[in-house]
Amino acid sequence: MTPQTLATTCCVVGGGPAGMMLAYLLARRGVRVTVIEKHPDFFRDFRGDTVHPSTLELFHELGLLDEFLKLPHQQVQTVGGVFGDFPFHIADFRHVSAQCRFVALMPQWDFLEFLSGQAKKFPNFDLRMQHEATGLTRDDGRVTGVEVRTSDGTVQIQADLVVGCDGRNSTAREAAGLEVVESGVPIDVLWFRISRQASDPDQLFGIVNYGRALILINRDQYFQAGLVVQKGSFGAIRSAGMETFRQTILKMAPYFAERVNELQDWDQIKLLTVQINRLRRWHRPGLLCIGDAAHAMSPVGGVGINLAIQDAVAAANLLAPALREGRLDETHLAAVQQRREFPAQVTQFLQTGAHRGLSHVFRNPGPLQAPWPFKVAVQIPGVQRVMGHVVGMGVRPEHIADGRRPESPGAPAWQTVVIGAAAAALAFAVVFLRQRQSAA
Repeated sequence: MTPQTLATTCCVVGGGPAGMMLAYLLARRGVRVTVIEKHPDFFRDFRGDTVHPSTLELFHELGLLDEFLKLPHQQVQTVGGVFGDFPFHIADFRHVSAQCRFVALMPQWDFLEFLSGQAKKFPNFDLRMQHEATGLTRDDGRVTGVEVRTSDGTVQIQADLVVGCDGRNSTAREAAGLEVVESGVPIDVLWFRISRQASDPDQLFGIVNYGRALILINRDQYFQAGLVVQKGSFGAIRSAGMETFRQTILKMAPYFAERVNELQDWDQIKLLTVQINRLRRWHRPGLLCIGDAAHAMSPVGGVGINLAIQDAVAAANLLAPALREGRLDETHLAAVQQRREFPAQVTQFLQTGAHRGLSHVFRNPGPLQAPWPFKVAVQIPGVQRVMGHVVGMGVRPEHIADGRRPESPGAPAWQTVVIGAAAAALAFAVVFLRQRQSAA
């Protein structure tokens, strides 16, 4: 049977943050766009739920911020924790140059439902759930569309441009044969929920001790908790049993004594296999990859969703006129990579430095003491503001081409790079000093 054929100007593969933001922005600017999403809804647990000031600034420029902030969310103004018995603050968002000087914690499905609801106001927007990309169509070396599997059979969607926004296991990327460069990552994360009490930490909080790191994200009635473990160790952790896992959590956070038994089954524990990788080339004729499909991020800093959205904004700014006027060529796609590759590489560089620091934590299963370089670094005047900007606004934050521009511009790109380089140098210095201490 001949598959059904549909036609559109831009087919977005994947209805995640990058895909939905790009589709909304293109539809808003008059481009006919179709989004295909393989799942029946947006509900996925333990997905990126941190909406940073840079993303909130985009909603302000679009005139959607007030409506967006009516959705249930928590606001994080500072990030801190305890390293051994040393309490610290690492980032302060209260001084960033943006309308919202906080990180909003919001379920990703609410974020995506909001964006799709806004996009559906445009007649040139088409969202197709339970449509799974299985391959690409080509003509004379150019990508011309997507092969799609649905519950009713197969469909071919012909498009002037296909954009792969389908994450780190991207079908579009694989079908296009784009080369992936992997970076070694020493960590994985075990996500789970545990109920929250009023006396618990209310800001984003981390505990580093006993050869582990525990992340606690306040979701009002519960914590979204992440245990950072050595890569590949989940099998051994499971073999040791649930009681041993509970005792590990209790040792790090004794105030969970009355709640740790909420964890009864391994189905409650979700493994995130952490990756950092990037494409050498983000595009082929007729195809572009952005977000995790172009550069998979570690959960360090919670920046992945926000970097993906920045990619989408840059892509819409650079591609919408050419798509609308039917004059798109590969130079436009290359311009997106040229614009967004540098911020992705800087962010991955910083995350890699943080990973190296964490890898030393795994070597000591006993009680830890924070190294003195770390203690000095986090108490340098202004360092929390610097890190608040690096994490909250990122490198080279984008703006909506025809949106309401911010009243107070953020730091210029060169300043952010200098700040980022200083932070990376600090991370490497800590690692180097710890290595020397271990060798002594």
